[in-house]
Amino acid sequence: MTLTLQPHPTRRAPAGPVFCVVMDGVGLGRGDETDAVALAHTPVMSWLDGHAGRVDLKAHGTAVGMPSDKDMGNSEVGHNVLGAGRVFDQGAKLVARAIADGSIFAGPVWRELVAHVRSTGGTLHFLGLLSDGNVHSHIDHLLAMLRQAASEGAGRLRVHALLDGRDVPARSALTYAERLEAVLAKLRAGGTDAQVASGGGRMVITMDRYEADWPMVERGWQVHVHGQGRPFPSLRDAIETLYAKSDTDDQYLEPFVIAGPDGAPVGPIRDGDAVVLFNFRGDRAMEISQAFEDDDFTHFDRAPRPDVRFAGMMLYDGDRHIPRRYLVAPPKIADTMGELLARAGKVQLACSETQKFGHVTYFWNGNRSEPFDPALEDYVEVPSDPPPPDRRPWMRAAEIVDAVEAACTRRHYDFVRINFANGDMVGHTGDLESTRLAVACVDLCVGRIRDLVDRLGGALVVTADHGNADHMFDRGADGSVQVRTSHSLNPVPLWIYDPRLGGPVPTAALAEPQLANVAGTCLELLGFAVPEGYAPSLLG
Repeated sequence: MTLTLQPHPTRRAPAGPVFCVVMDGVGLGRGDETDAVALAHTPVMSWLDGHAGRVDLKAHGTAVGMPSDKDMGNSEVGHNVLGAGRVFDQGAKLVARAIADGSIFAGPVWRELVAHVRSTGGTLHFLGLLSDGNVHSHIDHLLAMLRQAASEGAGRLRVHALLDGRDVPARSALTYAERLEAVLAKLRAGGTDAQVASGGGRMVITMDRYEADWPMVERGWQVHVHGQGRPFPSLRDAIETLYAKSDTDDQYLEPFVIAGPDGAPVGPIRDGDAVVLFNFRGDRAMEISQAFEDDDFTHFDRAPRPDVRFAGMMLYDGDRHIPRRYLVAPPKIADTMGELLARAGKVQLACSETQKFGHVTYFWNGNRSEPFDPALEDYVEVPSDPPPPDRRPWMRAAEIVDAVEAACTRRHYDFVRINFANGDMVGHTGDLESTRLAVACVDLCVGRIRDLVDRLGGALVVTADHGNADHMFDRGADGSVQVRTSHSLNPVPLWIYDPRLGGPVPTAALAEPQLANVAGTCLELLGFAVPEGYAPSLLG
């Protein structure tokens, strides 16, 4: 059934736009020394507490389609839920289910990959993020595929391990290396040639997104495909040596290859091989997928480009069919808020900087890259500064507001969605002082949006997609500090400001408010009834 928006029986849209501002990674922490949000100068958030309706939202676990409430939320699933107004089972849950019931191995793509390397005598390669963060990947998925491939007679297996330290503790790579090496050793004892081939930090090689840094993908290509990198005898040796060299976290470790006794790399990708990209999340998987698949690729010189069978864990972009082969079907998200507003003839603006541009477009629209109606939708990308973000904690937040103000002088918009990336991107660095400044900057820019709302006669919803900056470190009983670079399990705030009311907006008393309620809230502010199947509005 195709949904259409119906007028609300009593509510009317404001004269100006309804703005939805996502303060990425700004959750509600303990309010102590670990909480960069509480430590930041945030007079606008304090003002909202006194002048806007306030609800705290669940933004992790089952509320965003993850397998359990032990799982962090993330920007991908958070924006899916914000844009869809409903909860869909997400990649982590879908892949875990497909492995548990065996459907992933019974599928045609897995069978094709294994049959291909058995017929050519080639290698089956597994490339992806080596951790249990469950944001982009999970080590359990990799280990299950390695065991299955060996049991089906794939005689030569190689792993290209991207090190995390971002969705998991900053220097936890050895934990995952030990688990992986134990499984590979058991497979070798059973007669399978199974080894780690290459690796490096996820923010140095391979996992760029939104085409912000193609040289990062090129570095990964040279390491994984051509075996060009600093050689080490094992994954453990590489990590320990790089740890001793500096205090760099896992995500920024330099690329490396594993070399055999003869000094040659043990796992370059060659003609006749097959490659599985075992990340299930799409944004940081699309560019390396294009490097393997696109015939008219121009971003860097791949030569020699090996003739391989390539597959992703999931379909990363349904519009552009990236990749052409995938192991698990993604969630089918239809009738998103953006789509419904386009059908209703409403004019929309989406704006963020490069690092989160795809979140207010692709993920918000249910994993769709293109506008539903280009005549009614404007997408504005503000180019991000070069990394690392802790050196520029203000990022491009001010320029985002500038772009939104300029757009709103040129055209009337009914709905405007904005993402400020600072709290998440700077929070991932683990730098408390920089993150405190990042949150203060976001607060300042939210104030500018509030002022724009007042000038245009609009309404404002301010929230976040998940926590991060609100939990920057843990302190042990002995006083030791463990820096956290991952997301938190904390709730996130939501404020609803409607200057027409002259005071705080009354809010609904729901049993467990969560991100899914935001879409219905925005639609009701726009004068529409909450569509069938959507989570209810938070307006009282």
